[in-house]
Amino acid sequence: MIKKENTEAEKGRAIALLPIGLFLVIFLGAGVITKDFYAMPAIVGFLIALFVAFLQNKKLSFADKIKVIATGAGDENIVTMLLIFLCAGGFSGAVTAAGGVESTVNFGLSILPAKIAVVGLFIIGCFISLSMGTSMGTIAALAPIAVGISEQTGFSVAICIGAVVCGAMFGDNLSMISDTTIAAVKTQGCEMKDKFKANFLIVLPAAIITIVIFFFITRNLDVNVSNDLPYNLWKVVPYIIVLVGALAGINVFIVLISGIVISLIVGVVTGSIAVGEIFNVVGNGVTSMYDITVISIIVACIVSLVKEYGGIVFILELIKKRIRGKRGGELGIAVLSLLVDLCTANNTVAIVMAGPIAKEIGEEFEISPKRSASLLDIFTSVGQGMIPYGAQLLSAAGLTGLTPFMIMPYLFYPMLMAVSGVAYILFRKKQIKQS
Repeated sequence: MIKKENTEAEKGRAIALLPIGLFLVIFLGAGVITKDFYAMPAIVGFLIALFVAFLQNKKLSFADKIKVIATGAGDENIVTMLLIFLCAGGFSGAVTAAGGVESTVNFGLSILPAKIAVVGLFIIGCFISLSMGTSMGTIAALAPIAVGISEQTGFSVAICIGAVVCGAMFGDNLSMISDTTIAAVKTQGCEMKDKFKANFLIVLPAAIITIVIFFFITRNLDVNVSNDLPYNLWKVVPYIIVLVGALAGINVFIVLISGIVISLIVGVVTGSIAVGEIFNVVGNGVTSMYDITVISIIVACIVSLVKEYGGIVFILELIKKRIRGKRGGELGIAVLSLLVDLCTANNTVAIVMAGPIAKEIGEEFEISPKRSASLLDIFTSVGQGMIPYGAQLLSAAGLTGLTPFMIMPYLFYPMLMAVSGVAYILFRKKQIKQS
C-alpha cells in the first residue's frame, strides 16, 4: 500500500466502488441486450473496470497506482492461488485423458441398483465433482449417462440431469482442488482441510435431504439399466489418491503433482495415453485454467485500487450500520457472496471479487477465516447452481436438448444448501472465537 499521511482508504468512499459497479452494468447489460450472458467475455469487462479505476483519484500518480496494483496482484495468497489453479488444471487434463472420468462413472453405475439410478446419478456426481474439482467437467461427463438412463428407465431427462447438476455443485463447493475452494481459502487465509470440515458440516444435511427427495419422486418406476458399462479400477486410483491426500492435510501442490504423475502412469500403462502425448495432455489441462488465472490477476488489481481509494471501508461502514454481531456479519458475507455471483455468473470470479471484502468483515466481527471461506463458497455456489444464465445450467441444457428453466425445478441441492447455510448462521450455538 502507498504510504501517505492520509490515505484514501482511511475513510470510506462510495465512488471508489465505481469500477466494480461499472463491470456489473456492462456485463449484465451486454447479456440482456444480446440475450446471451456470455456474449461479452468477463475479462473484457474487467479490463474496462481496471481502466476506469486508473482514471479515478488524481491524488495518486500513475506510477503510484502501478505500485498499488503490483502489491495487490503479488500478494502471497493471490500468487499461491494462481499456481494451484494451474496445477489443478494439469491434474484434470491428465486424469481425463487417462480415462479416469469414464471409469469412475461406469464403476459407480455398475454397482448401484437400477431402481435408484437417479439417486445414483446424484451420488456419483458428488463423488466425481469432489474428486475432480469442477462442476463443468462433472456435467460434461455425466450428461450423456443421464440421457441414457432417462431413455432406459422412463425417468424424465430433466430429473436425471437435475440430479447431475446437484451432484456437480456438491463437489464444486467442497472439493480440495476446486477453483472456488482454492479462491475461498486463499482470500480468507485458512487451511483447506479446516474449510472443508466447516463446510461439510453445513451442507451435509442438504445432501442427505436431496437424496431422500430424489428417491421418493422416482421410487415407483420399474427400471432396467442394461447397457454395458466397462471400467478399469486402476483408472479410479488417481482420484482416490488426490481425495485422500487432500483430506489428510498433505500440501496441495504435492497432492496435485502426485495426482498428475499417477494419472500419466496409469494412462500410459493402460494404453489410454501415448508416451509422446503425456506433456500435451497436462498442457491442455493447464491451458484450460488460463482464463480464470488472468481474470484473478485483473480482479486483484481492481480490488487493490478500490481498497486504496476507500471502497472497502465504505462497504464495511455500510454493513456495520445494518448488522449487529457475528451472526449479522456472517449474513452480510452470505448476501454479498450471493449477489456478486448473480451479477457475474461465475462463482470463482465472485469469490475473488467478494473475498477481500469478506475478509475485512470477518476481521471486524471476529468471524474465523474458515467460517468466512465456507460462507463465501456456499452462497456463491447456491447462486451458480440455480441461475439459468450460468455456465452449469447452460451446459447441462445444451448437452441434453432441454432449456435451463426445465431443469431448475429439480435443483433441490442448491436450494437446500441455501436453507442449510442460513439455518446454520441463525441457529448455531455461540462458539468461542476461533483463529
